[in-house]
Amino acid sequence: MRLSFQRHELPTDDPFGIARGTTTTAAVVTVEITHEGTTGVGGAAPSEYYGETADSVCEALEDLRPVVEAWDDPHASQRVANTLATRLPDAAAVRAAVSTALADLAARDLGVPCYRQWGLDPAAAPRTSYTVAIADPETMAERAERAVEAGYDTLKVKVGTDDDRSRIRAVRRGAPDATLRVDANCAWSPADAIEQADWLSRRDVQFLEQPVAADDLDGLARVASATSLPVCADESCVAAPDVPRVVDACDLVTVKLMKCGGVRPAVEQIHAAHAHGLDVLLGCMLESNASIAPAWHLAPLVEYADLDGAALLSTDPYTGVPLDGGRADLESVTRGTGARRC
Repeated sequence: MRLSFQRHELPTDDPFGIARGTTTTAAVVTVEITHEGTTGVGGAAPSEYYGETADSVCEALEDLRPVVEAWDDPHASQRVANTLATRLPDAAAVRAAVSTALADLAARDLGVPCYRQWGLDPAAAPRTSYTVAIADPETMAERAERAVEAGYDTLKVKVGTDDDRSRIRAVRRGAPDATLRVDANCAWSPADAIEQADWLSRRDVQFLEQPVAADDLDGLARVASATSLPVCADESCVAAPDVPRVVDACDLVTVKLMKCGGVRPAVEQIHAAHAHGLDVLLGCMLESNASIAPAWHLAPLVEYADLDGAALLSTDPYTGVPLDGGRADLESVTRGTGARRC
């Protein structure tokens, strides 16, 4: 096999603000693995919150090059996942990049889309939400209105400021009929989260994502038990081993390839969540289509999707699964994940 990779600084359509800060670019690394004339595409969208950067991803991929180039079977996903987990236990985005490229390569080698290789029904994939990032209320209202005009019927509203309620009201003005999800990205104390959840529960919000600090499972459980609003664990549930620890503190969990380390770990986390009676939101970072596309092929396994990361970018060197108002056209993909260079 031959490994190549490239770093990109991809600008966002609008400044992307969450409780931890605001960015106008996504630093990603795209990966291509070629075997016997067939190339698979994948990508990494590293997060400093989880201890990775684009530079660290590139360094790890360079170190991993002789290992990848010694592989001779793109279908040995379990062996690859085990090797990556052993060599790079703290580099989930790197593992995801290699995993997604090999998933694309394996399906292309068989001449089928990934969802078919995995035996999944493309019609079962939920629509994605569209993220309305933190900004002033009027800007958030305008972005919400624009998203609805583009065909999105569900919006994820980022919060974690000193005036979250005015922002949520503004989004509702801009999108009066949209389903709203609210994501605090660890910003609230348990007491504040309980108060906010009570307010949100009376405003037709679908669920509340990660209201408190990632390591405050007692606080998360307090929030979940105090409100009728479903609570979602994101930063508190990184991979499958975390699921039993959060089961009494939430109603659903967020699975991201960039958190857990790729396709196979994501499937393990999804199955673990379902085995414990939890629903799953399949999420993403700000990402290129190179890494969003493979996530879409797992979407038939989950109840909710938030796979808008590439849709928030103004440029992307790769195309992916076509989106129409939040609905992914998986059936248009004929081989692999659908990610290809523009």
